[in-house]
Amino acid sequence: MSSGLPVRKVEVTLEARELWAATAEGRLLLPKCNDCSAIIWYPRAFCPACSSTSTAWIEASGRGTVYSFSITRKGAGAWAEVGPYVIAYVELEEGPRVLSNIVGCPVDDVRIGMSVRVVFDPTAEGPAVYRFAPE
Repeated sequence: MSSGLPVRKVEVTLEARELWAATAEGRLLLPKCNDCSAIIWYPRAFCPACSSTSTAWIEASGRGTVYSFSITRKGAGAWAEVGPYVIAYVELEEGPRVLSNIVGCPVDDVRIGMSVRVVFDPTAEGPAVYRFAPE
């Protein structure tokens, strides 16, 4: 599914390599601390809750709710021709809040608490960009 929003090249860091590899397969992965069970967002080499370096990747449900959002009616640069669009914090069922876009519905229909699911926009380089659409 393509949202029609611009897709820039994904910058893949060492800590987020597994996340981006999974997006190319249509899966959303999250790191989980093996010591305190915290779900970690954004991927990093240690747990921000307990400082443990013992983590493992889990597959996320891909479902969540809109926690907060903003409608950009006029973009700039690569985004100049695509407004309006929604940028939002989505609270995943697993707990963390991720910053992304809401796609697949009119921007004025987006509401806090709205149920959403992850969708992926492919890139030419392999990793896909994760976005969220209404369930």
